[in-house]
Amino acid sequence: MSSFFMKKKDNPKLSQKGSDAKQTKKRKINGGAGTISKGQVKKMKAKYNEEISSDSETESSAVQKKRPSKDEIEYDETPQEKKLRLAKLYLDQLKDEEENKAEEDDFQDDLIAGRLQDEVLEQKGKLQRLIAKDLLAPDASEIRMLRGHKLPVTCLVISPDDKYIFSAAKDCSIIKWDVGSGKKLHTIAGGRKGTEARHVGHTAHVLCISISSDGKYLATGDMNKLIMIWEAATCKHLYKFTGHRGPVSGLSFRRGTHDLYSASHDRSVKVWNVDENAYVETLFGHQDVITGLDCLSRERCVTSGGRDRTVRVWKIAEESQLVFNGHDGSIDCIQLINEEHMITGADDGSLSLWSVNKKKPLGTVKQAHGCQGEVGLEQPHWVSSVAALHNSDTVASGSHNSKVQLWKCGQGFKGLKPLFSIPVTGFVNSLKFSSSGQFLVAGVGQEHRLGRWWRLKEAKNGIYIIPLKRQNEDPPQSEDPPQNEDPQSEDPPQNEDPPQNEDPQSEDPPQNEDPPQSEDPPQTEDALQKDESKPDDNVEPREQETV
Repeated sequence: MSSFFMKKKDNPKLSQKGSDAKQTKKRKINGGAGTISKGQVKKMKAKYNEEISSDSETESSAVQKKRPSKDEIEYDETPQEKKLRLAKLYLDQLKDEEENKAEEDDFQDDLIAGRLQDEVLEQKGKLQRLIAKDLLAPDASEIRMLRGHKLPVTCLVISPDDKYIFSAAKDCSIIKWDVGSGKKLHTIAGGRKGTEARHVGHTAHVLCISISSDGKYLATGDMNKLIMIWEAATCKHLYKFTGHRGPVSGLSFRRGTHDLYSASHDRSVKVWNVDENAYVETLFGHQDVITGLDCLSRERCVTSGGRDRTVRVWKIAEESQLVFNGHDGSIDCIQLINEEHMITGADDGSLSLWSVNKKKPLGTVKQAHGCQGEVGLEQPHWVSSVAALHNSDTVASGSHNSKVQLWKCGQGFKGLKPLFSIPVTGFVNSLKFSSSGQFLVAGVGQEHRLGRWWRLKEAKNGIYIIPLKRQNEDPPQSEDPPQNEDPQSEDPPQNEDPPQNEDPQSEDPPQNEDPPQSEDPPQTEDALQKDESKPDDNVEPREQETV
């Protein structure tokens, strides 16, 4: 028969196991005391059936356990939220910095607001820290003189950390000085004429010098039309730039970069990239030799045009320039106070304060350093150098009348008022403020840096380190404002030092107060208001395309 009709035999082992399980179950129910009835067994079965949940319930509970909480859900950050978060972090950082400096917790918010406001104003070129009112004239014994050059010092620069001074002179040498000890750290000797091929250094008068904002590169320019690049730390020669057709009279690094601007007697401005040892471009516009150049962080520079009597602002990116007129003589020096204001000096003895938004000076001081010569044939002392403490109201000027004059810029950079003078014998060919404002350095020589029109035998070739003291040491003395209200408030403190004040005060008041009021209306507020009311003064300087 086929297997379909045959009855399958049960597995004896499986059947035996099943019967044994039934017997053990009955034993458990009926075992023990034997008191469990059939009704109780039914109730127990019902109870067990109620506790057993369905498959859907087990799955839903497992899903609930796997669901994350709302706090654990992370969303992608939008650009706006990122900006807001970074702004909050920046504010917190500023708050922490100001808390460490401030002694009182009540002024923390004001300090943070002031810090932010200063940063904005500095970027716009409108920041003016009022420092001049606290400055005091130093004693003659506190002024240090460093000698090392054989011929007149023509230019100098201070390192960004205020630790070193680099000076150059007509003897073609460059010296690195230590500010603290006053010792020479390194000397780059000058060579004789005709040894350019084998001598490492300058073989002609060095006219200008500049250092990068990070203190890495040092640039110098000479009468031989050469620009040399040095490593500031070791004074090692790196590059030599050629291209100018006349003496290099101005050099300046753009702040925060290694872009170098140079000016020359060939009436051109050139742009160089020091990192790549490359020439970038040339700008033309001046009608006479360029005597000075300066720049800050913007991609632009300012120059003084000598006998063409113009000051020009060069917009490098736009390839255009702004032209300013105001001096009656050759403009020999220029310096930026901030991104929007600058100061110039000329050989007619005048000192002018400018804004890039007006084509005429905001204020001018004629005969800033007095006159020389016989009665009836007086000639003003040339203003040979100017300096400005960046983003402040303090500027300085130098001539050959045996003094360095410090000035205070008026509110809104309108007008100049004399602060005090510092006795320095010789031609003040270069002036620089330290970045901290703690001292002023003057490069002095027996001759003018651009020629040999005069020679002062009693002068000594060297650099003077002039400390700038402030009267913040005595804050309770708030009774000083009555003295500072008058423009002649310098008289009481100056009378305490007769040797220093007899000479400057006898010359300055009649020359700086009377002539400016009669000959130079821009010094008075009324005259300034009249000038501003004129349409010519408010017109922005004409913009010309550079060739």
